Amino acid sequence: MLVKQISVFLENKIGRLAEITELLGQNKINIRALAIADTTEFGILRLIVDNPEKAQEVLEDRGFAAKQTDVIVVKVADKPGGLAGILKELKKSDLNVEYLYAFVKQSGENALVVFRIENTSEAIKVLQGMGVEIISPEEIYSL
Repeated sequence: MLVKQISVFLENKIGRLAEITELLGQNKINIRALAIADTTEFGILRLIVDNPEKAQEVLEDRGFAAKQTDVIVVKVADKPGGLAGILKELKKSDLNVEYLYAFVKQSGENALVVFRIENTSEAIKVLQGMGVEIISPEEIYSL
């Protein structure tokens, strides 16, 4: 149920993101989703890739600070308010969403939302109780 996300610390300077994406491409690692949070000095790049173990190894070998984090990926109706219902239930269950990001495979289909939640096992129970479809790591990595 838990998907491995790669988080990479990188300096906020020209070419660093290009360097990472080129390195992954040269090593036949396909990016499935990504998000970046930045400040003026540095950023945290969060990646879902088709081979997280290899990605971490390749990035660390090149000197990048990279680590794996467990996240939950769910299908959310691609319509107004689709995400709100899930967030409302997580709030009612006292589950803190540390961050999230989303992507859509094709317009009109379900969005895929990546959640980082403090208590992942409890979050999975709540989501399953709501009938929310949780995407397996194998499904995400093979997109």
